[in-house]
Amino acid sequence: MHKGSKDYMENPDNTHASNSKMAPDIKAPDIKSDVRPKKKIAEIKLLWGFLSQYKSHIAMALVALVIASGATLMIPYAFRKMIDDGFSSENADLVNGYFIFLLLVAFVLAVATFARHFYVSWIGERVVADIRNAVFNNVIRLSPTFFEKNLSGDIVSRLTTDTTVIQSVVGSTVSIALRNILTLIGGLIFMAFTSAKMLGLVLLVVPLVVVPIIFLGRKVRKLSSQTQDKTAAASAKANENIGAVQIIQAFTQEKREIERFGGYVEQAFNTAIERIKIRSWLTGIVILMIFGAMDLVLWVGASDVISGRMTGGELASFVMYAALVAGAVGSLSEVYGELQRAAGAISRCVEIISTEADIKAPENPKVFPEQHEGRIEFRDVTFTYPSRPNEKILNAFKLSVSKGEKLAIVGPSGAGKSTVFQLIQRFYDPAGGQILIDGVNIKDADPEEVRKRLAIVPQESIIFATSVEENIRYGNPNATDEMVLAAAVAARADEFIIKLPEGMRTYLGERGTRLSGGQRQRIAIARAILRDAPILLLDEATSSLDAESEQKVQEALEKLMQNRTTLVIAHRLATVQKADRIVVLDGGQIVNIGTHEELLKEDGVYARLAKLQFGEN
Repeated sequence: MHKGSKDYMENPDNTHASNSKMAPDIKAPDIKSDVRPKKKIAEIKLLWGFLSQYKSHIAMALVALVIASGATLMIPYAFRKMIDDGFSSENADLVNGYFIFLLLVAFVLAVATFARHFYVSWIGERVVADIRNAVFNNVIRLSPTFFEKNLSGDIVSRLTTDTTVIQSVVGSTVSIALRNILTLIGGLIFMAFTSAKMLGLVLLVVPLVVVPIIFLGRKVRKLSSQTQDKTAAASAKANENIGAVQIIQAFTQEKREIERFGGYVEQAFNTAIERIKIRSWLTGIVILMIFGAMDLVLWVGASDVISGRMTGGELASFVMYAALVAGAVGSLSEVYGELQRAAGAISRCVEIISTEADIKAPENPKVFPEQHEGRIEFRDVTFTYPSRPNEKILNAFKLSVSKGEKLAIVGPSGAGKSTVFQLIQRFYDPAGGQILIDGVNIKDADPEEVRKRLAIVPQESIIFATSVEENIRYGNPNATDEMVLAAAVAARADEFIIKLPEGMRTYLGERGTRLSGGQRQRIAIARAILRDAPILLLDEATSSLDAESEQKVQEALEKLMQNRTTLVIAHRLATVQKADRIVVLDGGQIVNIGTHEELLKEDGVYARLAKLQFGEN
């Protein structure tokens, strides 16, 4: 148990004020360490990989940026000319010209700013949409091993919170940074032409500004990454609790979970405050240095004007350029903190996108025969789960299933029944041996092609938050409305569908909360019927149903099993008595195999289970 959880278990009545002490070490679990980028270049490559697809938009944004910066830098020059040429009646036309020039500069600045804002914002939104798609596209293809090690809430946080940070930076902060860099460079050039001596004084302060930016900026980045991790941990906890809200309420643990969640939130808050404190120090130090330098420069400049070494217009323009440069440097100090924060977010997205699936198609996958027979063969299969490498779940497992055969798999919990189904679907690869479907080793085939030959009705039916029709059509997205209806009728789901408010188009809510267990199961059967695959996997399909629902579901299953190779996992032996053969597993090996009657005659595991359930001898 995590330290924070242990502290809470020992003192469940802690107040919210003590949340930060309740779980001091809570953090989001790391994505596999072997895929964590070792160099920052990985983050840059990722971002540039997405940005480079929109070079024309980037070019337009840069052009607008340069024009806007150039227009800004012309304003102090216009003021210099007006001051030096004077405001007397003799120079009225000249002064009017300068004001017209200023108005034109303002117009150009407005148009360029509009273009810059539009293109930069478009790039930010587009790139973040692409990153979100890339993260999700990779996550959805990862094998179960990945999800055993990583919380779904943390993954969702990377899809939402982290990408939002990236959007803010790409769509705003980067533009601000580039604008200020151009203003800084241009301002320094104009300052050099106006007074090289005064510019030299300004440059003396630059190291005093740069050092705290670099030193404190690193701390900001580290704390930003920690904040994102802790926010992800809070998101993961909330996701877990929302999914189990009925259990929480049933055991009256609302207060406990509120306080535990508060511990996560407080940790994220405390880390964020630490980051904000350092950024505030950074901004304050930079402003002090900049304006201290400006004060020194103004004093020197005022002395030069009095002595006649420079004009009032030159001093005024130098001060305006200095203000622009100071503002640019001050803004860059804040932008640097934002960029560091974004770097942490990009790093977390890189971790997901860089993760390779354990199960993937070989370079030259073998092709299944066009004629689907549904033959299955296990040849000396040995398997251990990655999280339990020292525990053999299957050991030298051998089994052949003929075309159209109905085979039941029974045995005590932990015998390896569900593992057989996981391996057939190629969610894992065996450590040794081979699994063949229609004569093809599935390890040499594309996992997608393997799964196209399978239909499954799980113990816990997954219902999506959409309509009845779309849930059934999940088995075959290209099915017509008539095919969907026929599958519902075959699964005897039409009996309750016609009573729903909108029939097939009734929205079922998250996880199908509006349906009973039996109704959800018949939806799952209709989905499997529409799949029309040669191999059917039934995993405890009726174990959680009452007698009436079980009878209806069983009738639907018998229709579904016709002309298909069927493997059935069941604890309740009443559901497997009609199977062609029954395989009895224990300790990852087959200990008995035969029909119901044959196995009852043997003094083995099946006979013992039957005696417990039926009282048979």
